[in-house]
Amino acid sequence: MTSVIVALPKIEDAKSMKNVLVRNGVSVAGACITGAQVLALADSYSDGIVICGYKMADMMYSRLQEYLPSGFEILLLASRQVISEGIAESGVMCLTMPVKVHDLVNTVDMMIQAAELRKRKRREKPRERSAKETGLIKDAKEVLMRRNHMTEEEAHRYIQKCSMDSGTNMVETAQMVLRMMK
Repeated sequence: MTSVIVALPKIEDAKSMKNVLVRNGVSVAGACITGAQVLALADSYSDGIVICGYKMADMMYSRLQEYLPSGFEILLLASRQVISEGIAESGVMCLTMPVKVHDLVNTVDMMIQAAELRKRKRREKPRERSAKETGLIKDAKEVLMRRNHMTEEEAHRYIQKCSMDSGTNMVETAQMVLRMMK
């Protein structure tokens, strides 16, 4: 689950915003008043969203953005004037103050869904085969080509189909072919 951290200059404001988000179904990891507190809390998570004001007690939002782990995004709450000064170009999501609860919750939900989608895509990305694994598959194809007079494409499809039928990966199937045919 994507973690949400609220960071505002006044702890009362941070806690109020945390409560609003929690009441609207958003899980909040913590409420902070300094960038250092945010960074310490963010180190416990792989990714997340930091909802913060333009300026905290110890740093500006831009410095915080530099130090946050790569999986974190910032939702900046600032005046229209501050936002119009080029913040939107820095890859930071912005909401103008005063913020409406509905806008805040919808924006946070949208950011959470986008983060979850990115996380899923990273997990689903097929891992690269090592040179040894690629070599095993190549050797198994060569054995099938030599013994069964198959083309390389037919040998590859054969290993692929056996792999799917048996519920093993192609490397394990190639190892079985090599054990059986040698």
